[in-house]
Amino acid sequence: MGFFEDTNYFFGHAIDAMDVDDNIEALLVTPNRSVTVKIPLEMDDGTLRVFKGYRVQHNNARGPFKGGLRYAAEMDLDEAHSLASLMTWKTALAEIPYGGAKGGITVDVRELNRRELERLTRQFVNSIHEFIGPQTDIPAPDMNTNAQVMAWIMDQYSTLHGHTPAVVTGKPVDLYGAEGREAATGRGVVYVIEELLKDESRDIEETTFTIQGLGNVGSFAARFPDGLGAKIIGVSDVSGGVYDERGLPVREILEHTSSGGLLEGYAGSDAITNDELLTLPTDVLVPAAIGGVINESNMREVRASYVVEAANSPVTPKADEHLKKKGVIVVPDILANAGGVIVSYHEWVQNLQNFSWKEERANAELHDKITEAYRDVRKLAKSRNLDLRTAAFVLAIGRVGKATVLRGIR
Repeated sequence: MGFFEDTNYFFGHAIDAMDVDDNIEALLVTPNRSVTVKIPLEMDDGTLRVFKGYRVQHNNARGPFKGGLRYAAEMDLDEAHSLASLMTWKTALAEIPYGGAKGGITVDVRELNRRELERLTRQFVNSIHEFIGPQTDIPAPDMNTNAQVMAWIMDQYSTLHGHTPAVVTGKPVDLYGAEGREAATGRGVVYVIEELLKDESRDIEETTFTIQGLGNVGSFAARFPDGLGAKIIGVSDVSGGVYDERGLPVREILEHTSSGGLLEGYAGSDAITNDELLTLPTDVLVPAAIGGVINESNMREVRASYVVEAANSPVTPKADEHLKKKGVIVVPDILANAGGVIVSYHEWVQNLQNFSWKEERANAELHDKITEAYRDVRKLAKSRNLDLRTAAFVLAIGRVGKATVLRGIR
C-alpha cells in the first residue's frame, strides 16, 4: 500500500463502524485540490536544478486548510495526499477550526547550502502563493523545515501580499511566533501518555520507554518523560541507537545530539540499530521519525505494551491489525501528535489579534485541548468496544461530516 491507501484504510475501517451516506463518504475521502509545481533553482555553482513542489488541500469544511511543509527526498504527491487527509481528521479531533492540508518539496536538504535553501523556499512561495493565505491555507513546519524556513515564507508572501504574519505558523518567537510552539508536538505526546498511563493504572516512574527518532518531536518526547522520572531504555536517530535496560542518561544524550553529534558516535551505552530499537522489551514504544516503520517485516517482534504514534503513519494497516490481536494498545497519530497543530492554531489566533501569550498559558491551553481529545476518544472506544484509532477516526469523521452537511454540498 501507499501512504494514502494506508490512511484511507483506517478511514474506511471507521466508516464501517458509522452510518455515513455513500455520497458523503466520497466527499470526505476526496481532496479538494492537489497542486504540483515546478521550481527551477540556480545553484551557487551556476548549474540549474529543477525541483517538484506540492500542496494538497484535503478538506476545509471546518475552517481554512492547515498543515506542514516537508522537504524530503522521498516527498511525493501520494505522501502529501495521505498527510493532508490525516490533518483533516487531526484538526477535527482536536476541535480546532481548521481543515487539512500538506505539502513540500522533493529535495535532499543536505545537498543545499543555506542560501540555496532560502532561494528554493522563496521560489516555492512564488509558485503557490495564490493558493495559501491566513484565511485560506496556513502552512507550518514539518520534516526538514523549521522556524527559519517559516520566516522566509512569511517574508516572501508578505512581499507579494503585504505584511501577513498569520500566513504561516511555527515562526521564530522574535518574528511573530508563539512561545511553546517548538516543543508543542513532543509535549502533547507526553500529555497523552500521562493520561493513558492513568487509565491503565500505571506509574510513569515504573514504566519503561523507547523512542525512535530524536528530531524535534522525539527529542522533546524524550526530555519530558525523563523529567518526570520515567526510565527511558532506548533511543535512536538516523545513524542508529543506544540501549541500556537500567535507563539512559537522556539529558547527556540530548546535549550530544543537539550539538550536532549522532548517536552512532555516542559512547557509554550498548549500540543498536533502528530496527532493533523497535523490538526492545519495553512498556511504551514511541515511533517519532518516519512513516511505515512498524510493518509486516517486524510486527511480530514488537514487544511493547503500548505504541504511541508521535510520527505520522508509523504503523501500517497490517501491523496495526496484528498489534490489536496481540493486545497492544496503539494511540493513533491523529491524537498523539496533535500538539503541534493545537499550538499552531494558538499562534495563528495571536497573529490575527496582534497579541502574544506567555508560554505557561500556551502549555496550559495545549494540555486542556489534547487531554480533552484523549478522553473523548477513550470514552467512545470503551462505550462501543473500539480500538483507539477507530474511535479517533469515528469522532473526527463525524465532526467533518456534520460540518459538510450543514454548509451544504458544493
